[in-house]
Amino acid sequence: MKKLFIASALLLFLFLFAGTKNAEAYVRVRSYFRRSTGTFIMSHYRTNVDHYRFNNWSSRGNYNPFTGRRGYKSWY
Repeated sequence: MKKLFIASALLLFLFLFAGTKNAEAYVRVRSYFRRSTGTFIMSHYRTNVDHYRFNNWSSRGNYNPFTGRRGYKSWY
């Protein structure tokens, strides 16, 4: 009975925490020159691509930790 309890607790722990993602993850984008418009883009940071729009820095309720700006986009 004790082994069953430990095994079920371990499975519950793995089920709850295995699929979590870090919403604060970010990547650095290197500076580049956009030939189509003749514009130089400075290096900057952005959130990791995960195809989930609610955890971007521009979404309402979030903020950009580098600039301190609050999110303004509403997806509802």
